[in-house]
Amino acid sequence: MIDKTKKIFAQFYKLDSGKEPVREWLLKLDRGDRQIIGKDIQKVEFGWPIGMPYSRKLEKGLWEVRSDISNGRIARVLFCLQDSQMILLHGFIKKTQTTPDKEKDIARKRMKGAKKND
Repeated sequence: MIDKTKKIFAQFYKLDSGKEPVREWLLKLDRGDRQIIGKDIQKVEFGWPIGMPYSRKLEKGLWEVRSDISNGRIARVLFCLQDSQMILLHGFIKKTQTTPDKEKDIARKRMKGAKKND
């Protein structure tokens, strides 16, 4: 029997200003790409702990949701876990084989902020 309950719940990281950077990034993408990324996030929510090809641990406390979107592009949403929350920290279109340090740095900074607001 298939378990249809969420193991973790996705939540957008919120800046002190109230802005949600990942939500804003998603809204700039076309509808089809947003749907693909949303379904991939949902696969992680329902399947946690889940590995490749949907999710991968980048380093201690930091994971990525992996999405193949339109025109052969690759999107990543970096997240951390708090209790049963999947905090969506940073989203970007990947252009290199490895995840650039600058993208991980943004997620790390936000992860520290998310832990402070706990």
